[in-house]
Amino acid sequence: MDGRHIAVKKLSHTSGQGILEFKNEILLIAKLQHRNLVTLIGFCLENQEKILIYEYVPNRSLDYFLFGNQLLHHIFR
Repeated sequence: MDGRHIAVKKLSHTSGQGILEFKNEILLIAKLQHRNLVTLIGFCLENQEKILIYEYVPNRSLDYFLFGNQLLHHIFR
């Protein structure tokens, strides 16, 4: 509602992560703040849906910065 772009991560029902583990993950992420980490804006835990809402960062993913094209070569071998 405030005009920010967001990224949404929906956890799979088959992930095996329960509600307690999800809540612990939220608490841990909320405590971690660093300029190289995206910010957790919010979450949803309703009707067994587990959703994390992060700030949107348009510059590729962390694995690209760590591994570059080497990761793609490894995946598609």
